[in-house]
Amino acid sequence: MSEDDVDQEGMADEWAAAMEEQDTVDGAAEPVELDEFESVASSLSLPAGAPDLDVILDIPVSISMEVGRTSITIRNLLQLNQGSVIELDRLAGEPLDVLVNGTLIAHGEVVVVNEKFGIRMTDVISPSERIKKLR
Repeated sequence: MSEDDVDQEGMADEWAAAMEEQDTVDGAAEPVELDEFESVASSLSLPAGAPDLDVILDIPVSISMEVGRTSITIRNLLQLNQGSVIELDRLAGEPLDVLVNGTLIAHGEVVVVNEKFGIRMTDVISPSERIKKLR
């Protein structure tokens, strides 16, 4: 086992411990069951012989967290330098948006574990609402 494998394993253990600790503080988190997604998919009235959803489960997606947004002119953009401050459209302490491939799926708050940032989901948009937004 290489040193990187040991580091990755140790990091995974620390995250798991932190999440367990958080669950005991806030109460157990509700896991999202695949049955919930399957019921939504079945309600879409897919044609007979439609492809199995298992095919897409290993497709990588891009997940990002958005602190806020703003618009500035190109003139102001070119004047930015080290130490510049850009005011965003959110108040301090407001939840972050969690985006998957640019689509909002949840809101969350920043946590720090072992000097690394993470995000704890505070409000997850239901699968049926996510599918409605895709249309």
